[in-house]
Amino acid sequence: MTNSVLVAVDGSDGGARALQYATERAKLGGAKLIVTYVIEWSPYSFNTPEENAERHKRREEEIDRATSGVVEPAAAQLAAAGIEYETVVRHGPPAETLIKLAEKFGVQQIVIGRRGQSGIKNLLFGSVAGNLVQTSPVPVVVVP
Repeated sequence: MTNSVLVAVDGSDGGARALQYATERAKLGGAKLIVTYVIEWSPYSFNTPEENAERHKRREEEIDRATSGVVEPAAAQLAAAGIEYETVVRHGPPAETLIKLAEKFGVQQIVIGRRGQSGIKNLLFGSVAGNLVQTSPVPVVVVP
């Protein structure tokens, strides 16, 4: 394992708090941050070839928006703070994708912000943070 931390960002206030927390910890311990944005996407589809071509185009547009709107500003913040970082944008089920990335990069922990969802949706489907806490092979820090 390297001295690195995967931090999930999504443009929300919770994601901003997670990035701030990870930045403070990286300054103290000299960790490299892997700034990650996961675009929720199901691989299952029964589309025509034309629909698949359109779907691919939409995926590329989503990656561009996530990169320019969320990941690049986070990277600029880290660069200004003198923190070593790498950025990743992926499509997939969020918790599962974050775990795969954590394993790929050999991180020591995952930092994620709490979105504050409540009610029926959270009870039925759970949260990304909750799923990570239950299934991650490395420690997960959920920033309130």
